[in-house]
Amino acid sequence: MTPPFAKKIFVLDTSVIIYDHNAIKSFKEHDVVVPITVLEELDNFKKGNDTKNFAAREFTRYIDKISGHNTLQDWVNINGKGHGMFKIEMHQHAAVDAEKVFGEKKADHRILNSALYLSEMYPDRKVVLVTKDINLRIKAKSLNLTAEDYKTGKIKTVEELYTGKTSIEKVAVSAIDEIYEKGFCDPKQVLKRTKPMANHFYILKSGQKSVLSHYSAQKNVLERVKKISAFGISPRNAEQAFALEAIMNPEIRLVTLQGVAGTGKTLLSLAGALEQRRNYHQIYLARPVVPLSNKDIGYLPGDIKSKLNPYMEPLWDNLKYIKNQFGEKEKEYKQISEMVENEKLVVCPLAYIRGRSLSNVFFIIDEAQNLTPHEIKTIITRAGENTKIIFTGDIFQIDTPYLDTQSNGLSYLIDRIKNQPIYAHITLEKGERSELANLANDFL
Repeated sequence: MTPPFAKKIFVLDTSVIIYDHNAIKSFKEHDVVVPITVLEELDNFKKGNDTKNFAAREFTRYIDKISGHNTLQDWVNINGKGHGMFKIEMHQHAAVDAEKVFGEKKADHRILNSALYLSEMYPDRKVVLVTKDINLRIKAKSLNLTAEDYKTGKIKTVEELYTGKTSIEKVAVSAIDEIYEKGFCDPKQVLKRTKPMANHFYILKSGQKSVLSHYSAQKNVLERVKKISAFGISPRNAEQAFALEAIMNPEIRLVTLQGVAGTGKTLLSLAGALEQRRNYHQIYLARPVVPLSNKDIGYLPGDIKSKLNPYMEPLWDNLKYIKNQFGEKEKEYKQISEMVENEKLVVCPLAYIRGRSLSNVFFIIDEAQNLTPHEIKTIITRAGENTKIIFTGDIFQIDTPYLDTQSNGLSYLIDRIKNQPIYAHITLEKGERSELANLANDFL
């Protein structure tokens, strides 16, 4: 029986390194092994400008650095106090052959064989295969191997994810009246001893009376939230009013909007950006390109513009909807057309934005649930002076194979950065697209 204090051996799959190129530093005193097959797969990713290409390059550079003059068939120290050892495993043959069991020669099965070999070589230590690939975890378990998801960057539960809003019943009528009269009130009148989170939103009710409010951390007051409109778009419910308040508030520099299709996330963000167009040099509206069936877009016909147009069409649809609030001869309609022509308003794939300076930019990232925590961090750290960033997405509609509701970048961002004075979040639950869309969200 393995003693409880024995160091474990964690075997990393390629998906883990692509998700987090610093993954080998996340296992504390335990040892880490990377099968040679993983290095071969990373070698195929080293060229390109995508995040996976960056991750592959950074990981191989780090391995080269810590190996020094040693060979990687021997254990080498992982840099940093309290870390274990690291090696590359060359062996892919064990008593149980995954390639024969599953009847196919492929990289995943060679990785399984390396983990099986390590289990035989170190019978007194627990060997754990770590992978973001659910199918690979199931295959490992069927071979009596312990397999786990990579937990760094993963939130505990989706059910407890911050929503950004609270509804409070039986509020003192005097507090509601004061908010209407003065535009604000002392939060202690409503919340008593409870300390509110920065930029949290409240629906305050007292019988038939109610008011929408927002806690300003800078002023330490509950401020009234009015249902304002932006470039012809008006909020249709309390959640949308909260979202537009966060989008339009100059003190808030980072906003996340989470919700199902049809709740107005992208539309409100774009309308708010257009309303504030004079405050920024450019408006970027971008989304990650997630190819169909996880194939590269290169297989699609046409030039690069033709390949990318289908992915950007939902963003153009929102822009057209806003334009159609006005007649063709109205100045707002013409302004949108001119902004697109002059590249004051840019709709493009997220990959085209990476590496650019983001100063004086209103930046909207759609479908942010398809980004990793590292990608989210990379985007935010590019922000310069006078830049505002809005992330929108639905954490239950993930299109990439190695992310889920708990490990995607949008969930991670909401969980980690809540209660910061320049950040606000709203979960939109009520669909406003159409009765038909609401029917599908509720029953299908």
